[in-house]
Amino acid sequence: MTETNPHKKLSPGEIKRLKGLGCLKDKRYNDIFNIRTLTGNGKLAADDMAVILEAAKRFGNGEIALTVRLSVEIQGVPYDQIEPLRSFLKDHGIKTGGTGNKLRPVVSCKGTTCQYGLIDTYELSQQINDRILKGHIDLKLPHKFKIAVGGCPNNCAKINLNDIGIMGQQIPGIDPGKCRGCGLCRKACPFGIPEIHNKKVSIDLDTCKNCGRCIRACPFGALTPQVSGYRLYLGGRWGKEISLGHPMEVIVESEEEVMDLIECVISFYKDEGLPGERFAQTIDRLGWEKVQKRITGGKSRQELSL
Repeated sequence: MTETNPHKKLSPGEIKRLKGLGCLKDKRYNDIFNIRTLTGNGKLAADDMAVILEAAKRFGNGEIALTVRLSVEIQGVPYDQIEPLRSFLKDHGIKTGGTGNKLRPVVSCKGTTCQYGLIDTYELSQQINDRILKGHIDLKLPHKFKIAVGGCPNNCAKINLNDIGIMGQQIPGIDPGKCRGCGLCRKACPFGIPEIHNKKVSIDLDTCKNCGRCIRACPFGALTPQVSGYRLYLGGRWGKEISLGHPMEVIVESEEEVMDLIECVISFYKDEGLPGERFAQTIDRLGWEKVQKRITGGKSRQELSL
């Protein structure tokens, strides 16, 4: 790592400016920073990782760290090496950022490849990144705003602890004529929700978690996906204060509808949120029913002005 003056102090304004670029001061030093790179959906190509590792050796202390939101930080970068580092990354198509009162990088579980995944989480996360985050990267919001995508009700991505959480869902439909009462669906369900009466299956959809395991377990085709799609949770947060996201009533069946809803939510929060207020607090202040009605009955994507 390049030598730097440990007594060189930077102004609070400069430190704040750099934080907005994804450059976070190491509290142990006056002018050493950790630079946060953006991954888009939590995945990196080998070539991109090689660039980041080269940048860490060339401009930092040779170390990287993974953040809890799936970004990669280059550690120990002196103040006078920040711009050369950012220029080097930019030349290879890699951006820094992910801090401040704005949209944060999308977090995704590995539902695309996981045996339990009901949706293509990586693809959806990349679409959110490309269409929404990149399009509104400098959009100022009342507070930070986090989005997570989870492939199934296992909820590995903690989607209900984000401002917007998207969970893959699969509601089972029953064809009684094909059921043989074997009970494999009940054995496959983590909660034992399917019931077998007179060699026919019944499922209480009010308690069903929509994980789809019973459907995959049925060898006779008696259980099929009645609805496959996405459920959105709004207003979750994790930190000094904790709020669980509110599940929206509808299950959205297309990625396009998911995108439209995300943009409606962000537009609503931008307009209705008070400075310094998390989206969870906006919902508490205005009331969940009112917020959900405003979002689902709001403007079309073409009418939004983010």
